Amino acid sequence: MYKNIEKRTVLQLKDLVAYQPGQVVSQTLVQNEKVSMTLFSFDKGEEISTHASGGDAMVTVLEGIGRFTVGDDVFLLHEGETLIMPKDVPHAVHGEEAFKMQLTVSF
Repeated sequence: MYKNIEKRTVLQLKDLVAYQPGQVVSQTLVQNEKVSMTLFSFDKGEEISTHASGGDAMVTVLEGIGRFTVGDDVFLLHEGETLIMPKDVPHAVHGEEAFKMQLTVSF
């Protein structure tokens, strides 16, 4: 089920995805018909444009600050904070500063 991750090892998720200048970087940990789990790093000012998901999307910021637009609402999330973006509601993600997050989508 899990890939790109060591089993039976204590890990810091934020260390599994590196920053790249001018980029959004992703590292998939789980991908199947029921759940998707991905780590992301965003360089400052980088973003994922508005889109909708076929499942509820839960994000947890692992480092830094990210701006999440969900429908008409805007949220600034800091390290350790979590937000659920409902299925089929348009959302976008922007790096207020360089930041890392874990995304889990449940279908």
